[in-house]
Parts: sequence; structure tokens; C-alpha cells
Amino acid sequence: MRPLDMIEAKKQGQEHDCAQIAALVAGLMTGEVPDYQMAAWLMAVRWRGLSRREAADLTDVLVKSGRTIDLLRAGLEPPFVDKHSTGGVGDKLSLVVVPLLMAAGATVVKLSGAGLGHTGGTVDKLASIPGFRVDLGIDEIVQIARATGGCLASQTADLVPADGLIYALRDATATVDSLPLIAASIMSKKLAAGAGTIVLDVKVGKGALLPRVEQGKELAALLVELAAGAGRQAVALLTAMDEPLGRTVGNAIEVNEALEVLRGGGPEDVRRLSLALAAEAMAAAVLVPSSGRALEVARRLLSSGQALERLLRLVKAQGGEPATLERGEGLRLAAQSAEVAAEADGDLVAVDARLVGQAAVALGAGRSRKGQTLDSGAGIRLLVQSGQRIERGQPLAVVYATGEARLAAGIELLRKAFVLSDDPSPAGQAAKPSGTVLQVIRAPQGPPKRDEVRP
Repeated sequence: MRPLDMIEAKKQGQEHDCAQIAALVAGLMTGEVPDYQMAAWLMAVRWRGLSRREAADLTDVLVKSGRTIDLLRAGLEPPFVDKHSTGGVGDKLSLVVVPLLMAAGATVVKLSGAGLGHTGGTVDKLASIPGFRVDLGIDEIVQIARATGGCLASQTADLVPADGLIYALRDATATVDSLPLIAASIMSKKLAAGAGTIVLDVKVGKGALLPRVEQGKELAALLVELAAGAGRQAVALLTAMDEPLGRTVGNAIEVNEALEVLRGGGPEDVRRLSLALAAEAMAAAVLVPSSGRALEVARRLLSSGQALERLLRLVKAQGGEPATLERGEGLRLAAQSAEVAAEADGDLVAVDARLVGQAAVALGAGRSRKGQTLDSGAGIRLLVQSGQRIERGQPLAVVYATGEARLAAGIELLRKAFVLSDDPSPAGQAAKPSGTVLQVIRAPQGPPKRDEVRP
């Protein structure tokens, strides 16, 4: 079937077989299928969706478009566990969850992406650690994981290269929010990196890629089904992301907060969700017999300092300087800072995560376009939480940046993120705190469903 015929078929809501999807993707990689035809097909998928079988076929085709990592053949010790978040504001959970899983006896090879737009990226946070190398080849990744029990690195060019081409087109054609395309993109990278067990943090709310809970549930269920269909174990936690997670947003500043959690302190929401994700992963990988017991194990590994020790060992193995993390003040922040104060009295009913993320971008901590250089020391420290009574002149946040223009731009956006009211927020009206687990979705029983995945 020609690409033009596939576009027309998908416009009519028809299904493709695996051979047709494989030919289309292979043609894009060789240049035989021009990007404008692939873009048209992606838009047809955005509106018509894919069946679950098509989504599984696309995932498999993406995996086979490049190299894969066979962790067992490479001599690493199972279970092989991975963690993924669909992105949020203040989401530094990987810096806590990965060392927790390593301390529990799992091998964790996590390949992450850079942030784009209002959401941050794990790779950018890691890159703020002096000397830490995120750009590693597959052989280096395996070597580091063999020595330490894990590796945190950026996505390599030879793993799932077709996904990189397709994502660039999705980003340029407003088709990023297609649920089956999101699922195939995420799961193909996890499968190619050798994960046997995958814990997924699917965020919903104002600061997430998916604002509606119904969308999050559908994506979570599809991700778990795709993993099961590939013979892997997966569990997804649907979590709230209306407000920033923790008290910091940026790169170095979030590393510092993650270290606070690994030392037994830090914000309660970051600690609680990190433990929940780690416990579900441990139980799914049968490191412990149940998620209830796993939660006890995770708490012990955190309070004993074993997880912190694992992170420091990983930092050293990847060229970083553990001493910069061990000192009391943590990583250095941008030299210029300013307080953002309340301009009126009132009850703080919300802190808009998306606006906080956009303010972080304006300060230099995030990207408005791909390839943009970041200021690792830029960021935001929130001083208040929703539900508090605020008085005029009270400090709401401290912002860090390099340059007066960035500082002013960040402050202007951040002011809008704090929603004050003259009256207390009515019971039940306030957004759920970020990090709240709304639902846990595990592998379905019986054969996979054949119904359509809504776009």
C-alpha cells in the first residue's frame, strides 16, 4: 500500500496491518516516504486513532528500527526495572526512585529526554551536576550498570531512531497529544532499553501533558497493555499535577531538593510519591512479595541512607563529583535572585503548575525551543502552599537567574501563578495536591481488548 493510500485509509478509520506500518516507518527512515506524507498520516492518526493491535505493531516496528540492549546477555543481574514519567513541573522523582530501586536489588537502566516547554527533563537536572556525563554509548551504559547496578543517561541515537524522526514531525505538526502515538513512543524506548518491569507515573492536570483524568486513565491502560503484550510487567500510577511537585522548579535546585529527600527530609509530596512508585516497581518485579511490604522496604532504604549512597556511587561512575552533592548547600544556584511578594491579602487557593513552569523557562531553566542552552542555576523556590492565608507583602517565592531581563520576565509570569481569593476555598473545590495517587493501573486479565484507542 502506498503512503497516500495509507493516509486515505486512516482518514476513513480503517486499520493497517503490521507490514504496512513497517513499510511506512522504513520508508521514512530511508527518505522514500517524504516527511510531508508521514506528517499527513500522523494527523490522520491524531483524529482517527489506532486500534490496540495497531499501537502494538507500531511499538514493535519502532523498537526494531535500531539497536536494542539485552541486559541479561550483557551479564547484568535481573530484575531489570525502569521508571517513566509523562512529565510535570518540579518532577525530580527519578533522582530518588532510581537509587531506591538500585538499593533494593534491581538493575535500573533509565534513558531520559531533555525538557521542552513548561515541563522539565531528568537529563537537564543530571547535567547540572559538575562533570556528570549524560551522553553515553550503549557499551558505556552497560559497563556503568554492571559496575553500579544502574545508569541514568540521555536517549542514544541508535536506540529507536525512527521514534526520533516521528517525534520531530509530531512536534512540528501539533500531533504530540495523540494517545496511541504517545504510548508507542514511550513503550518502544522502554522495551529497546531492556526493561523487564516498568513503573509509569502518568500525570494529569494543569501542569501535565494530559489535562483530563480520563485521558490519563486511557494512556495508562494502553501503556500497561503494550508492556504485557511484549511480555513485560508494568504498573501505572495516575497522579495529580495541577500544582508543582515539591518546593523547587529548575535543574540544580531540584537536584538539591532530591538530595534532601534522600537524606530523609524534603517535601512530603516528593517523598510520598517516590516511595509509592518505588514500592509498586519492587512488587511488580517480585523483589518483595507485596506492594504493602515493598513500601516498608522502600522507607527503610530511604531512611538508612542506602539510596543516597547508590546515587553518589552512580554520579561518580558517570564522571560527576559526589563532593558537590555531599556539601550542605548542594549545587550552586544563579547569582542573581529576587523575592516575589504578594500584592494583596487572601487565601491561596491554587499555584498554577503550568504558569510556574513557564516562569522557569523565562528564567532560563527550561527551553522554548529544542537545542536551547539552559542556565542550570536558574530556578524557583516556592515559599507557600495552597490553603495558606496570605498577607500583602508576604514572600511567595524566590527566583534565581542570570541577568536582570530574565529575572524580570520570570517574576512577571510567576506572579500570575498564585491564585488568591477573598474567601476560603470551598470544601472539595481545591485541586488535589500534586503527587496524589488517583489510581493504580495494573496489567489487564485475559486477552487484550480490540476496541479503538481514542485520539
